[in-house]
Amino acid sequence: MKVMALISVLLFLVGCSSVSVDQYKNEKPVLSLEDYLNGDLDAYGFFQDRSGLIVKRFKVKMKATWVNGVGTLDEDFVYSDGSTSKRIWTLKKTGPGKYIGTAGDVIGTAEGEVAGNAFRWKYTLDLPVDGKNYHVQFDDWMYLMDDGVMLNKSKMSKFGIYLGEVTLTFVKPAKATGK
Repeated sequence: MKVMALISVLLFLVGCSSVSVDQYKNEKPVLSLEDYLNGDLDAYGFFQDRSGLIVKRFKVKMKATWVNGVGTLDEDFVYSDGSTSKRIWTLKKTGPGKYIGTAGDVIGTAEGEVAGNAFRWKYTLDLPVDGKNYHVQFDDWMYLMDDGVMLNKSKMSKFGIYLGEVTLTFVKPAKATGK
């Protein structure tokens, strides 16, 4: 009986701790994926394991375009160990503030939602690590800071167990922002 009570309390607390993208609906500047994720972008980031240790740093060169409501994000990654990878996202708006996305290493479909300056994106990634592939879940939050900078924090888990976080800063070159 005590175990059931403890589980009920834990489930209640987990349910109460979830942040909704709608909580950012009045934040400025307002994020338009079609505007911000358009043209050339650079991104700088790192993966931090559950202990807080930064285990991998990386840079991303991105070319983003939108044609007839479909976005293509062509991302080239260069990691601190010299390795490289590529991901090409295809994004589609499905309703007001709602998006879906696919990529070659994404299992199924990513689902996202924009409100105010925030974008929340959830998906499962087929992640290669030391010669093996793992399906890991990403809870990805992006926050537009101004017309040139967007911050990104992604929590990574498997079977609900927290594995670590990816922190990323997107930067549009000055010519792209008009500054």
